[in-house]
Amino acid sequence: MKFDIQGFRNWEHKSITLLGMSGVGKTYLACALAHKACREGYSALYFRLPRFLQDLTLSKGDGRYTVLLKSIARADLIMLDDWGLKGFSVDQQHDLLEVFEDRHGLRYTLITTQLSTDHWHELITNSTVADVICDRLVHNAHRITLKGESMRKMKNKLT
Repeated sequence: MKFDIQGFRNWEHKSITLLGMSGVGKTYLACALAHKACREGYSALYFRLPRFLQDLTLSKGDGRYTVLLKSIARADLIMLDDWGLKGFSVDQQHDLLEVFEDRHGLRYTLITTQLSTDHWHELITNSTVADVICDRLVHNAHRITLKGESMRKMKNKLT
């Protein structure tokens, strides 16, 4: 897939959702897009969502929460890998809302997921928070659906 960074600038800081089954190359493509963005002068942060949520929780206890949110808000692109592996706790829902609210319309957010956006409300039990998060991430997103066989499976066939 060819990626034109000029097109990226014209996306008006929308979110990007990479959807596909395990092993199809979502994380690989997300990292390639981030690498290209960095080469063009953008800043990028990568997080596996389960660890990201854990770090946000821990940061509240050690006083880093506000600083962490500010650094995330300043990054031109953040990638949240493995969205939707499990539902979010009430605190995690509010943390994600803070992150997305700070970035909405200002910076790029890239989500990799196996879960169709039609099912994202099931992850977020507070319907109001779910509506706001989906409004920020889904309704203005560029969606890329990857199809095919698992790259890991194909690699094993070659060896």
